[in-house]
Amino acid sequence: MREASSSAATAGGDVLTLTAAGLYCPAGGFHIDPVRPVERALVTHGHADHARPGNGTVMASRETLDIMAIRYGEDFTGARQEAVSGEVIRIGDVRVSFHPAGHVLGSMQVKIETAKGTRVVVSGDYKRQPDPTCAPFEQLACEVFVTEATFGLPVFRHPPASEEIGKLLKSLSLFQGRTHLVGAYSLGKAQRVIAELRAAGYERTIHLHGALERLCSYYQAQGIDLGALEPVGQRAKELAGEIVLCPPGQLADRWARRFGDPVTAVASGWVRVRARARQRGAELPLVISDHADWDDLRETVAETGAGEIWVTHGAEEALVHWCRQQGLAARPLNLIGYGDEGDAAEPAGKVETAETAAGIGSTT
Repeated sequence: MREASSSAATAGGDVLTLTAAGLYCPAGGFHIDPVRPVERALVTHGHADHARPGNGTVMASRETLDIMAIRYGEDFTGARQEAVSGEVIRIGDVRVSFHPAGHVLGSMQVKIETAKGTRVVVSGDYKRQPDPTCAPFEQLACEVFVTEATFGLPVFRHPPASEEIGKLLKSLSLFQGRTHLVGAYSLGKAQRVIAELRAAGYERTIHLHGALERLCSYYQAQGIDLGALEPVGQRAKELAGEIVLCPPGQLADRWARRFGDPVTAVASGWVRVRARARQRGAELPLVISDHADWDDLRETVAETGAGEIWVTHGAEEALVHWCRQQGLAARPLNLIGYGDEGDAAEPAGKVETAETAAGIGSTT
């Protein structure tokens, strides 16, 4: 197909603009996932690179608001406004609605519609693989689609999570005398790994690093069955043959050495690349990602019907190039301050002490 011109006129530019704080909608007077405090923020989900404290008003799903309160304290914002999935709200001169993104619990896409009928969808982070811990991705039609591109290269094709969990269980049966330490981000990934283990028939108690406890408890309080969970506490030497989940940064920390000779696993889309797996200390790479892979990114772009694609945080140029080959007007946003997967740099604020000590704020 013909390659679209990068200088093509943009309908999205009539709705959204880039500021130092990130994407801004002048007609609505709000930012989406701002990287610094603003007067009014619409937040797509609770990961720290998208949900920061200090905004005047935050509008997000109930779960995202709860998660922000857990992580930053009840005073993380001046005022909260719950966004109900699918409900249309007028903000300034635009109509706004939130729709499931399938990324983590409470994650949403933001749809903006102008008086002229232009529809802009800001996806936040999203995935299309099934996930028992959150609502599935909802495909939305629009004229302008703002998409992430975390895994926007052809090398990234994520296998079914059940296959990767099968690898973990097989290793557990082969090395019954070794603790299996699984590095998984505290929000979304840890809970998904646990839920996938339960779906595979694993019924034994799963043990948690202290930094994972509060969010796992929150998921359970929302009706997501994670089975029997217990903190590791001081019982590391008693957990041979058990599964222990911890933040990825702990695998290289002295905390992990308490387990003797553990099998170290990392649940991440990045471990598809061997060099990344070695860098993260993964003896057992588990390619489990909460982001869309290359095929799902392209499928989603096509299914929106959008003629204009804005691409952010990730392999922007590759997806932009593919879009232009399809005749779409596409541009990289080159936004700074967003991570590649899971929890990126924790902003300053009342972050849970256990999470900070655990190194959850490190770049993923």
